[in-house]
Amino acid sequence: MVLPPSHSRSLAVRAQQQVPKKAQLNKKNRGQPRKAISLDSLKQINLNAAGLDIGAAEIWASVPEDRDPHPVRVFKTFTVDLYALADWLAECGIETVAMESTGVYWIPIYEILEARGFEVYLVNAQHISNVPGKKTDVLDCQWVQQLHTYGLLQASFRPDDEMVALRAYTRHRENLIRDRATQIQRMQKALHLMNVQLTNVIRDITGETGMKIIRDIVAGRHDPVKLAQHRHPRCQSSEDDIAKALHGNYRPEHLFALKQALELYDHYTQKIDQCDGEIEAKFAAFKPQVDLQEQPLPPPKKKRKQKNTPHFDVRTSLYQTVGVDLTQIDGIDVLTAQTIIAEIGLDMSAWPTVKHFTSWLGLAPHNKITGGRVISSKTKKVKSRAHQAFRMAAQSLARSSSALGAFYRRMRAKHGGLKANVATAHKLARIVYFMLKNQQAYQDPGPDYYEEQYRQRAIKNLKRKARKLGLDVLDPAPA
Repeated sequence: MVLPPSHSRSLAVRAQQQVPKKAQLNKKNRGQPRKAISLDSLKQINLNAAGLDIGAAEIWASVPEDRDPHPVRVFKTFTVDLYALADWLAECGIETVAMESTGVYWIPIYEILEARGFEVYLVNAQHISNVPGKKTDVLDCQWVQQLHTYGLLQASFRPDDEMVALRAYTRHRENLIRDRATQIQRMQKALHLMNVQLTNVIRDITGETGMKIIRDIVAGRHDPVKLAQHRHPRCQSSEDDIAKALHGNYRPEHLFALKQALELYDHYTQKIDQCDGEIEAKFAAFKPQVDLQEQPLPPPKKKRKQKNTPHFDVRTSLYQTVGVDLTQIDGIDVLTAQTIIAEIGLDMSAWPTVKHFTSWLGLAPHNKITGGRVISSKTKKVKSRAHQAFRMAAQSLARSSSALGAFYRRMRAKHGGLKANVATAHKLARIVYFMLKNQQAYQDPGPDYYEEQYRQRAIKNLKRKARKLGLDVLDPAPA
C-alpha cells in the first residue's frame, strides 16, 4: 500500500523540495546558488489506467482513447451495472483504476474492482485539485485518468480486507455507544423535570445503584426510603442523602419519557453486546502471532474494568493478533488499542519510516518553506480516528507517574497544553509504530528518564558555549 502524500505537486515544486534541508534552512546559504537537480521529462507511467467519476446515481468512466471507440462511458450504480463496468474495463486491458473518495459511494465499486484483480487507487479530492492544469471542457473522469496515466496520483491508505471488516465493526460500535449516550442524557433530563436530583448524589446513573433506582421508578415504586435501599456499599452518598434526592414530582408525561429512554438504553446495550460478539469472532479469525503458553500475557496495569469495555477478553485477543501488548503503554487502554489496530492495521510497511507514519496521522510538523525560511510548521488537519485515539491517550497522561507523563507535563510547562498534547501523541504514535514493526514489548523507563535526557542536553550545550569562550566545564568529582 502506497502512502498518500500531503499534496499532489507539480514537478517544479517537487524539485524545490528535493533541495537539501540544510541548504533551505541555513541562513549562510541563502545568497548562494542552490544545487541543481536534473529532471526527466514527464512520462506516461501507467499506460493501462482508467479514471472514474463516482456519483450517487451514475459513474462516469474513462479509458485511453485507443482502447475503445467510445473511451468515455456512463454506468448506473446498480450492482449489475458495476459488474458491467468491471467487464468493460477488463476488455479494454485496464490494469489500474483511479477514483475520488466521494462519501461512501466509492466503497461498492472499489470492492468489486479489487476483487476482480484491478489495482485501485482511492485518491483524495484535494490532491487532484492541487495538481496544476486546466479542466475546461474535460470530464472529471478524463482528468483523473490523465493524471493517473502520468503517475501524478497517489493511493490513500486502506488496510487489508480482514482489517477493513474489523474496522467497520469497531466504528459501528462507536456509533452505538454514542446513540446510547443520548438515551442516558434523556433519562437525566426526565429525572430533572421531575426534580429527582439523582445525579447530585450518584456520579453515574447507569451504575448498579442508579439503574436499580430508575427501574423501580419506571415500575411505579416512588417511595424515597425504599428506593434509597438500593445503595451500593461503595457509594459515597448515604441512604439519607439519596432518599432526600429522590423526593420528586412524578408526573405521568415525564415518567413516560423516562420509561422509553430506559427501554432504548437497554436496546442499545443489547446491540452493543451483539456487536462485541462479531468483533470477538473477527479476532478469532486472525492468525495468532504468539503462543500464550510460551509468551504469556503480561499483567495489566489497570485492574479496574473501564466503562464501555467489551464483555469478552479483548486484551488477550489483541495480544494474540498483534503479537505485543499495546496496553503496556501508559495512556493506551484496550478500547484505544482496539481502535488504533482497526484503523492502521498490522502491516507497517505501508509507511517506509516512522516519520511517514506520524505525518499521515497529522501528528508531525508540516513545514511550509519559502525563501529558505519556515513560515509555518502547524500540523495537518486530518480526519482520522487513529489521530483522535492518540490525542485522547496523550490527554490521559496529565497525572501519570511514568516517563510519558513526565514528558507531557514538561511539554505543557514549556509550550502549553495543546502543543503538549500533540507532542505526546506523536511520541505515542512512534512507540506503537516500532512495537508493531519490530515486535518488541514496551518498558516504561521511569518518570526521571526524560528529565535526565534534558539535563544531559543542557550540560552538552553549556560545554559547547564554554569552548567558544575559551573556557572549560569540568564534570563534578564522584562522591
